[in-house]
Amino acid sequence: MKLVDAENRKEWDDFVTSHPEANFLQSWDFYEFYKSRGNQIVRRVVWDNDEIVAVYAGVIENAKRGRYLAIAGGPILDWERRELVDVVFADMRREGNKHKCVFVRVRPQLELSPQSLNLMQELGLRRAPMYLSVEFAGVLDLEKDEAEIMQDMRQRLRRALRKGARNDIQIEKSTNPDDIHKFYQIELETAGRHRFVAFSEDFLTKQFAAFTKHNEAILYTAKYQGEILAQNFMIFYGNEASYHYGVSSELGTKYSGAPLLHMEAMRDARKRGIKRYNFWGITEETDIHHRFYGVSCFKRGFGVTELKYTPAHDLVLNSFKYAFNWTIETLRKKMRHV
Repeated sequence: MKLVDAENRKEWDDFVTSHPEANFLQSWDFYEFYKSRGNQIVRRVVWDNDEIVAVYAGVIENAKRGRYLAIAGGPILDWERRELVDVVFADMRREGNKHKCVFVRVRPQLELSPQSLNLMQELGLRRAPMYLSVEFAGVLDLEKDEAEIMQDMRQRLRRALRKGARNDIQIEKSTNPDDIHKFYQIELETAGRHRFVAFSEDFLTKQFAAFTKHNEAILYTAKYQGEILAQNFMIFYGNEASYHYGVSSELGTKYSGAPLLHMEAMRDARKRGIKRYNFWGITEETDIHHRFYGVSCFKRGFGVTELKYTPAHDLVLNSFKYAFNWTIETLRKKMRHV
């Protein structure tokens, strides 16, 4: 096997999208976004003769508590080929050392199971104190038609959809990065209501621009009498439509614009041949004190299937510095209730 830095976008995306479990987290354009922000990235390909058999991409995070390589949603490979898995994780170790990292953090695109946890342990990884991307998601099967999805919804959500239709709420779509400015302003309001830290406007705009360059993102806006109710930043990649970010105004809570945005995005996803709609993060139904419990109830209202990924694990490269990082992150997790 030969391991090299990736140079060909088409080869990369063709391989990643041939794996039904993959999504934008390992897409070429996601790491073009990181490069546009000045981040160092790692993008590696494993060749077996003339065939790509594995890929993984990650970003170097220059945290004060310890520099690390973050690999979300990867690697993409056949997990049944243990020799290949060993080769890839050995390469991650080399890349981490090459970039003077304290550890490599991996959240594989692998469903949670006793077998997956055993594999992480056998590979010499330890459970990370903090998450890396979503580990518990709500997913909807788009091979069901709209009538079936409506039937499986909670009654309150069906009423909200009917109310939205009666109120003549308008849906607009944009691929213009300039339109992220208004999204950012509403995000600041949403963050204030739900007590989370908002992304910067530069972060959101450059990310949207990276994905719209190849028709992989759309900004959906619900309006009532010209006023914005809600907006969704959607990513369409491979087999999955991803509800990446969403915001709503105070008026949006009264007129229920958000459900209409999701239904419209599902219709667009089907037109692209996409079979899975990922609402992303949800909390346990019993975790009523979690800050995103209300949002999780909204997502579950669509009749989602709950999907748990193997949680983030760390490949430790510097034990002494990692101990400091572990202590800081463990304390932060308790303070933030995440």
